[in-house]
Amino acid sequence: MAEFICKVGDASGRVFQATEAAPSEAEARQRLADKGLHVYSIRSDMGLVGTLSSRRRDKVVRGGDFLIFNQQFNTLIKAGLPILKALSLLAERAAAVRMRPMLIDVRDRVREGAMLSEALEAQGVFPGVYTTAILAGEKSGNLTGVLDNYIAFQRVSQGFRNRLKTVMIYPAILVVAVISVLSFLVTYAVPQFALLYSDLNVKLPDITRIVLGIALPIRHYIVLIIPGLAVTIFLLIVWSRTDQGAQLLDSVKPKIPIMGDIWLKAQVAQFVRTLSTLLAGGTPLVTAVETSANSLGSRLIASSTRRAAAKVKEGQTLSSALAVEGLMPDMALEMIEVGENSGALTAMLASVADFYEEEVNLRLTAFLTWVEPAILVFMAGVVALILIALYLPMFSLSVGAAG
Repeated sequence: MAEFICKVGDASGRVFQATEAAPSEAEARQRLADKGLHVYSIRSDMGLVGTLSSRRRDKVVRGGDFLIFNQQFNTLIKAGLPILKALSLLAERAAAVRMRPMLIDVRDRVREGAMLSEALEAQGVFPGVYTTAILAGEKSGNLTGVLDNYIAFQRVSQGFRNRLKTVMIYPAILVVAVISVLSFLVTYAVPQFALLYSDLNVKLPDITRIVLGIALPIRHYIVLIIPGLAVTIFLLIVWSRTDQGAQLLDSVKPKIPIMGDIWLKAQVAQFVRTLSTLLAGGTPLVTAVETSANSLGSRLIASSTRRAAAKVKEGQTLSSALAVEGLMPDMALEMIEVGENSGALTAMLASVADFYEEEVNLRLTAFLTWVEPAILVFMAGVVALILIALYLPMFSLSVGAAG
């Protein structure tokens, strides 16, 4: 009997994940329906392999292809085409060829009577924020308005990520250069000099003996070191995707000097931007908070915001519920509170997102302005130290020969 991981909703509107054991997907759906639950999506639980592959599939529809699809879909609907006809056209002519099979399945499900949000959710590759927004648009009868908001959200979010990637390119190149130069020196240059000095039988200075004492063992064990590092990194990645590992790493990240604060504010910006988009599309507050939490990369902050959603459901304000969790910056809480009191929460959340996205961008750029020269200085210092250590005995030989 297989186990299926299901995203379901109950009669109160709460959306959560459940595991159901059943002989088939259809049987699992039926059992959940018998319990009074609405099934949004269902997939087979294949353990770690399934989790990793689902993450890879999730990345397939992100980025430019997904943005273009939404723009085309929204344009066709605004032109007066029925949803089914628009899906049929995109399934045949979508700019992203790899999306066509998914769109064919979505079209077929809609043709059989499923809601568009259900058909999209069943693919297991579209972001939860997107399917929740589509559901809100279907219920409100304002699907084009919701798509407009989501397209704007995509453009802003993608632009923010692109800026972050751009500022990280040069430091990454420097790190690769440092590793490449040091690898060449340790595996080729140092052993050659060691062999030369051994043949000459000269007395080596302390700095040369230290460099040779470090470099030569590394060269001998490089065949073991590289696979060992690769295996260690792989195991750390696997561990970081477990609940325990992710929670521990997320609890450490905010405490890292400089970068911890930047990381936390980037997560806050993503959360409030997503929440603003969902509320603008007509999604209820509790559902919007829960969906926004699911879109976060940090499990610690996601679980914190889910607890806040539960408090909001009990009657607390969003600002007070988030304040209890202690992760949201004070200024963000104050702005959210002002938005709640003034009845302009959606607009205020968008302002908070704009502010923190800009702050993250500026602080990361400022941080990298001194990290880049620091990497260069470190690289130059290490290379200079190795070269001095290697050539110092040569000077001794020259002085001895001249004497």
